[in-house]
Amino acid sequence: MPRPAVLLTLLTLLGTAVPASGLAASGEQVLNLYSARHYQTDEALYADFTKTTGIRVNRIEGNDEEIVERIRKEGANSPADVLLLVDAGRLWRTDAAGLFQPVHSKILDARVPTDLRHPEGHWFGFSTRARIIVYDKAVLAPADVTTYESLADPRLKGGVCSRSGSNIYNLSLLAAMIEAHGEARAEAWAKGVVQNFARPPKGSDTDQIKAVAAGECKVALANTYYYVRLMRSDKTADKQTVAATGVLFANQDDRGSHVNISGGGVLKGAPHPAAAVAFLEYLASDGAQGHFANGNNEYPVIEGALDNPALKSLGEFKRDMIGVAVYGRHQALAQRIYDRVGWK
Repeated sequence: MPRPAVLLTLLTLLGTAVPASGLAASGEQVLNLYSARHYQTDEALYADFTKTTGIRVNRIEGNDEEIVERIRKEGANSPADVLLLVDAGRLWRTDAAGLFQPVHSKILDARVPTDLRHPEGHWFGFSTRARIIVYDKAVLAPADVTTYESLADPRLKGGVCSRSGSNIYNLSLLAAMIEAHGEARAEAWAKGVVQNFARPPKGSDTDQIKAVAAGECKVALANTYYYVRLMRSDKTADKQTVAATGVLFANQDDRGSHVNISGGGVLKGAPHPAAAVAFLEYLASDGAQGHFANGNNEYPVIEGALDNPALKSLGEFKRDMIGVAVYGRHQALAQRIYDRVGWK
């Protein structure tokens, strides 16, 4: 389960901020990591990095907005070396604020696909999640909803559940559609989906999946790792939710399914730049990629590194090869479109 977002505040109040010195008191090498991932399963990542390199990880966690704002306020005195965020749109926004520095690494250039990183090396994606279509198997067949565009089909009127239009996952999806179709067609799609809503947007991706299973709606969007968490759960209710729903990867006959990333970069003024680059390179290693796949049910960015039977059972799919940096460039326009069509 994710840790509470208040961990960042608690750490600050308790005086456990990471040290700015290049060495810990014992003479150890250290890396100061600020992270918005806050998954308990990431503990294995940090422990393995320290075991492999001898570099101890000092960590501060919080939600994306909190942690980025903290870095901005710390300014040139920030002890932060690396920042990890969820969603390419957030990474783009942070880079636009001038907080990342370019990284030149043959390892990262060779291992991280070009569409999953910043074109000039300001940030890199280390895991992905696909935005799948979840449908009620009792009322729909896979052929009824093969594309994201099909969610605007009038035949689904009163049948679509969604989370908020301001949610970063939905912003990034619409940004990708703007890139694929242009503003006018993307807005027409968003308007059509709103007209098909079963209820006002609310809740998380998990809530959307459960609403489909409960018959509250016929179809919804969710990231793959939310669905696989339910698949791997021992709870009877979660097993029933999975049994009642089907999933599919959209747009397999054209551009491919939308994917997003969790990733990070080296911050400007990082006091330990060598350790910071070493950490990013470690995240692209086979071992770290396995932690992403098994710990949080995310797809590794390195081909062949997936070793998660539940995630594998969803099947192989073609991903949209659009550069994920586009999500940030079109983010503001995507929000304006959602506002105009009433996707609250």
